[in-house]
Amino acid sequence: MPLPIEDYAVIGDTATAALVGKDGSIDWLCVPRFDSGAIFAALHGTEQHGRWLLAPAGEVRAVRRRYRGDTMVLETEFDTDEGTVRVIDFMPPRGDAPDVVRIVEGVRGRVPMRMHLRLRFDYGRIVPWVYREEGDLVAVAGPDAVWLRTPVETRGEDFATTAEFSVGPGDRAPFVLTYRPSHLPPPEPLDAIVELGATEGYWQGWMSACTYEGEWREAVVRSLLTLKTLTYAPTGGIVAAATTSLPEALGGIRNWDYRFCWLRDATITLQSLLYSGFQAEAQAWRKWLLRAIAGDPAEMQIMYGVAGERRLTEYVADWLPGYDGLPVRIGNAAAEQFQLDVYGEVMDALHQGRRSALKAQDPAWGLQVQLMDFVAGHWRDPDEGIWEVRGDSLQFTHSKLMAWVAADRAVKGVEEFGLPGPVEQWKALREEIRADILTNAYDEKRQTFTQSYGSRELDAALLMVPLVGFLPADDPRVRGTVAAIENELLVDGFVLRYTQPPEPGVDGLPGGEGAFLACSFWLADNYALSGRDTEAREMFERLLALRNDVGLLSEEYDPKAGRLVGNFPQAFSHVPLIDTARNLSTARGPSQARSEEHHA
Repeated sequence: MPLPIEDYAVIGDTATAALVGKDGSIDWLCVPRFDSGAIFAALHGTEQHGRWLLAPAGEVRAVRRRYRGDTMVLETEFDTDEGTVRVIDFMPPRGDAPDVVRIVEGVRGRVPMRMHLRLRFDYGRIVPWVYREEGDLVAVAGPDAVWLRTPVETRGEDFATTAEFSVGPGDRAPFVLTYRPSHLPPPEPLDAIVELGATEGYWQGWMSACTYEGEWREAVVRSLLTLKTLTYAPTGGIVAAATTSLPEALGGIRNWDYRFCWLRDATITLQSLLYSGFQAEAQAWRKWLLRAIAGDPAEMQIMYGVAGERRLTEYVADWLPGYDGLPVRIGNAAAEQFQLDVYGEVMDALHQGRRSALKAQDPAWGLQVQLMDFVAGHWRDPDEGIWEVRGDSLQFTHSKLMAWVAADRAVKGVEEFGLPGPVEQWKALREEIRADILTNAYDEKRQTFTQSYGSRELDAALLMVPLVGFLPADDPRVRGTVAAIENELLVDGFVLRYTQPPEPGVDGLPGGEGAFLACSFWLADNYALSGRDTEAREMFERLLALRNDVGLLSEEYDPKAGRLVGNFPQAFSHVPLIDTARNLSTARGPSQARSEEHHA
């Protein structure tokens, strides 16, 4: 059975990523891209669906894990009665093909080891043909081939490859697994030890550009490294997570495929990269954004594939049992939804990039003018909102808020940068949307903004009201909204996304999910903006304590079970961690700067 989500670590080559368990098993790896078919899918089933185990043969007394410094090179140490052994796992930066390198090192005593490799293509569905070629193990099925190279003697057993060996102090046993399209010649062999040094050097060199100097540097650095790991380097796209279908609540039915790029993540991702010194990555993400949304604004999607693909058809891999018994979804039908808020996210991302001196003389502004024509004609339309509800379309307050952001940033583009556009028309649109929100989204009796016009439900996305500059944090309507969210959505110290009745609610699904971690970071930001520094720090420290032993976060947290839930590792948890750390450790963090700018 798969491990608890928090018992996994991630390694990657900025094109795909693998999940490595505390037990020494790689249970998830899609090749050659994040959204390709998995060759190890035990995360959603059993070892029969593909995994790669490398661990002591006897009983393990203790396990310790860490990343080597500021890198994505993972070390796992196992203590046994016979001694201690270390397994080093990493993926070298992508060359011609994806490689997974595993090195077993003896530390103390002589430890018997076992290796169990079960390759299954297409998410555990296809058993490959396995043969040997000049001492290498080759597994082939259709378009896919995988090569295993190791000096350790292996044998076939029950449609898998196994080995038994032992290591003493100073011994090293390397294993290199390489994916290759089956019609191509064999991949060039790698020297595992050389690649280890090169991979450490790559990550250390990348992190040397980091300019973050505030508190909680360790957590921020690990989050930045995780964000880089979720980057698809060939295009600059950044996936929301490395996995699909991990449940948002144990025993619940909410689980989706997150191996795609969401436009909603654009602003906070761009800001996190820029504020931390990573101009090249921010520029690449911005270029991906422009390529993805190019075309008719009416056809802009909320998410795209890593290269900008638009067709993300959702189906269920019904041959897999699924994590916690849930269906395994490949693709994401939410890509076909209308979500008004993404227009504001895109306008804000491009505005923030322009203010940070990213290349401004390009087709971006012409595209933004077209986006504004669409917003002007459609901002009154109901939509599916930030949480991608699969119920009825509604007049979601957050969606209207982000339509206001779109108009506001369009006005700023003219006022700050002298760009051409109908600024008076945009100013009028901005005021019209503002009046509409204040009239229809605010409940005077309860003194709070509501999830949608005329509803009683609350929504943690309303915490964005001061963060995007719509109202100052000390406005009574903002304070009332924060108080309402504290009273109704703050559970066991963490924030739920929105009001969830037991019966199917606004999202068309039964109630029940974990606390969405980004929402709790937003509450900490609100505390900081309103001068509640002690509470902001307490919330932030509480969130940091949820990270697993190697500093990773999933999408949500189940306070009752004390477990991380949702897809993993989750960019939309690590990016707000970076921003909140800056908000709390500098006199004028990103939230304060944006709030001041738009109230000036």
